[in-house]
Amino acid sequence: MSGHSKWSTIKRRKGALDAKKGKIFSKIVKEIQVSVREGGNDAESNPRLRLAIQNAKGVNMPKENIERAIKKASSEGASLQEATFEGYGPSGIAVFIECLTDNNLRTVSNIRAVFNKRGGNLGTNGSLSFLFERKGVFTVHKGNRDPEEFQLEIIDAGVEDCELEDDIFIITTSLEDFGSVQKKLDEMGMHVENAQLQRIPNNTKKLDAEAARRVLKLIEDFEDLDEVQNIYHNLEITDEVAEILQE
Repeated sequence: MSGHSKWSTIKRRKGALDAKKGKIFSKIVKEIQVSVREGGNDAESNPRLRLAIQNAKGVNMPKENIERAIKKASSEGASLQEATFEGYGPSGIAVFIECLTDNNLRTVSNIRAVFNKRGGNLGTNGSLSFLFERKGVFTVHKGNRDPEEFQLEIIDAGVEDCELEDDIFIITTSLEDFGSVQKKLDEMGMHVENAQLQRIPNNTKKLDAEAARRVLKLIEDFEDLDEVQNIYHNLEITDEVAEILQE
């Protein structure tokens, strides 16, 4: 399994645990609110909202919760702003953080405090963006599909990589082909658990277990911040690191 696919699989499992804690629901509600603010409450004409609703269903968010988030979006969504932060964690690991916040000054302070606490440094915007590439990542239930036939059928839509792990296809696409792959999966009637534009590191950095553990503590602290939506880094997910992640 490729390093990226391994990370996606672990992230998916962790997402299932976060859903039980309500963390993932909170993130999706914010994404729904911002989507409505930007493109209206009609999912058919608002691709970002359609994607947010699809991801909400993928983690079994109740329908009434989704509808409530859409209704509240006109008021609560208006106060949320998108913000990104870049910096280096322990051992020079690059970290890219995406946030939705109603108070940017507070968020800057919170992000800087975590970097300082864990031996990292907050950088300037754009300083690390060249280390990551935007890619579309889909996690799709296999169902009763034959893996080889499915991969042959989906590849024509612009898929760069497709791997099967625990009855889940992990599909990677270019930024440009994200929409066409999403449309193809809809046409095929596949159950998409999650679809997201992620920031994939161009190169990864391997660390020993103790150094990796320090980096993962930093990431955990960021994940505990309410305003943080997504965190990306270039730590290589070795088997040893994967075990730490699942502890």
